Amino acid sequence: MALSISVVLLLVIIVVLLVRKSGLKGGHAFVCMLLGFYLASSSIAPTIKQLTTNVAGMLGGIKF
Repeated sequence: MALSISVVLLLVIIVVLLVRKSGLKGGHAFVCMLLGFYLASSSIAPTIKQLTTNVAGMLGGIKF
């Protein structure tokens, strides 16, 4: 659960930076948000969650 909260926080920060610095319009960010909600309720949501969990696990296992 902590991983998903930090990913959400990271994505919010990225969107805010894109809106401020890169000319992403508020309407575009809203459409992206709607896409996220629809993806979350689709049948592909468990696959996306498993993929992000596996990628986070791989990144967490990298030793520097």
